[in-house]
Amino acid sequence: MSRAAEIDPVVRERLVCPTDHGPLLDAGDELYNPRLRVAYRIDADGIPVMLASEARAVDDAEHASITGGASR
Repeated sequence: MSRAAEIDPVVRERLVCPTDHGPLLDAGDELYNPRLRVAYRIDADGIPVMLASEARAVDDAEHASITGGASR
C-alpha cells in the first residue's frame, strides 16, 4: 500500500495544495498537484510535507503517468 493511501481519510480530505489551495491526487508516496505540476512527499512516518519550498517539480512524462495522460 502506498503512503498516500495510508493517510487517515478524514485528514486526507482536508489536505490541499499550499500554493493554489486546490485538490491533490494520490501519487504513491507523494501527493500531486496536476495544475502546478508539483509533488509533495510523504515522509516515512506517513506525514505529508506540505511546504511549497519542499515541493518537487514534475516533468511532462511523469505528469502523464500520474494523470493517465491528461494534459490538465
